[in-house]
Order: sequence, then C-alpha cells, then structure tokens
Amino acid sequence: MRAFAGCLALLLATPLAALAVVLPVNVYRAQGIAAPDCDGPLQVLIFALPAVLIYGAGAFLAYRAGRRSHRVVSLLCLIIALATLPNIAEAAHELYRNVADHECVG
Repeated sequence: MRAFAGCLALLLATPLAALAVVLPVNVYRAQGIAAPDCDGPLQVLIFALPAVLIYGAGAFLAYRAGRRSHRVVSLLCLIIALATLPNIAEAAHELYRNVADHECVG
C-alpha cells in the first residue's frame, strides 16, 4: 500500500514537473523581445522547487527499497529531478540580473 501511495504521488506530481521544465524564465526574451520579466523567474521556481524535492525524495526512497523495479523508478525520478535543475539555475540567474540592473523595483 505504501508503494502505491508513493507511485500515486509521483504520478500526480508529473504535471508539476512538466511545467517546471517547459516554462520559460523570461517570456519576453523567449518571444524575442529584450525586456525584463519580473514575474517569470518566480513562476518557474514555484513549480520547479517542489518538483525537485518530490522527485529527489522519490529517487532516494525508491533506491533504498532495493529491488530492480524500484531502481528503474529511482532512475526515472532522478532524470526528472535533474531535468528541472537548469531551469532553476536560469531562474536564479534572471532574478540576480533583475536585481543588479535595478529592474522590477516597486
């Protein structure tokens, strides 16, 4: 029953992880416009940080279970968690860029 609940939690978190990977940090720059996007980095982080925590914990717990099927689930969770990390790094870079350029104040 515990394994079913864990798999259900991972399946329910899949849209969260998909949004964390797909959302652009700066919507304007993604469209080719050179303008700051004050909401973009936080919108990405709202989805990305929980996804990394959920799938990172899923990878750790599935790996500790030890069976071959759990190792496959652990590898898939690790791949999903690592896929969100570049978007988190880009969001942090965009936040620091906005602060350094004194944009998005107020």
